[in-house]
Amino acid sequence: MSRSLNMPGSRPPRTVWEAISPFRLIGELSETRYWMYLLLLPSALLITAVVLYPTVYGMQMSFREMRLNRPDLGNDWVLFKHYVRMINDPIFWVSLRNTAVWVTSSIVLEFLIGLIAALALNRDLPGTKLLAVLILLPYFLPNVVAGHMWALMLDPRMGVINDLLLKVGLLTEYKAWFADPTTAMAAAIIVEAWHSFPFFTLLIMAGLKGIPTDLYKAANIDGAGAFAQLRLITLPMLKTIIAAAVILRVIGLVNSPDLLLILTSGGPGRSTQVLSLYAFQMAYKDFNFGYAGALSVVMFVFLMLFAWAYVRLSKVNQE
Repeated sequence: MSRSLNMPGSRPPRTVWEAISPFRLIGELSETRYWMYLLLLPSALLITAVVLYPTVYGMQMSFREMRLNRPDLGNDWVLFKHYVRMINDPIFWVSLRNTAVWVTSSIVLEFLIGLIAALALNRDLPGTKLLAVLILLPYFLPNVVAGHMWALMLDPRMGVINDLLLKVGLLTEYKAWFADPTTAMAAAIIVEAWHSFPFFTLLIMAGLKGIPTDLYKAANIDGAGAFAQLRLITLPMLKTIIAAAVILRVIGLVNSPDLLLILTSGGPGRSTQVLSLYAFQMAYKDFNFGYAGALSVVMFVFLMLFAWAYVRLSKVNQE
């Protein structure tokens, strides 16, 4: 037995079998500084298998020619061919611009509605608990259900929303919201905001419970109004929660094309085409997994840069 495993005060082994016993080896190893690395080993293996390997494989795929409908091309290394094509691809630039509009508008709308709902539900009034459950219901609906439900309500022939707008005089005729390039993106953003604003509501409500009420009492004594308290107390105290919620929602919006796929499929005329939907169509419609992998890598880089810049500019890591 090596000296490193014979800890001070430990009883020396009586037989050879006792010296090589796994229980004795584990017991002696648990007293060394290497024990913590062994405890982390299962988690490291799991992360490698579930996260790191698929990520690295996806990046590797972006440097290969992988077209399932063209097996004659093989799967050789093409290096930066897909990225050069991306630079000269007009659909990529349209998708990038639409992604910026889609993500920014949805985040702003979801945050504002979620903040208003959280502030309203934070008051100790009768019926607020029931109202909180009703407000959170849209977030429990799968995107597929929410998308088809809104597609039916906004249907130009039998949609209930068109009928209501006609009755109140806001429309003169039935409108095909998702077939018009000028309204398709706006309609999809409204549907997305309705579906996901409870995410902000839930997190902001949890943060409001942690703000000391003494701060608001002191502000009332000093004569600060509701808007001043929101600007000087509530929002600064919720900075960390808001930053985490925004980053998570940006990641979800950039990577999830399912709602747009159901409502518009990127149309009409690419007016709602975003990067994730373009990558999905490249992979499962054109079977060009190499180019789809390159689009995914670009989205990954953009998300990493956004998260780094947002955390740095918001200064949440300095608190």
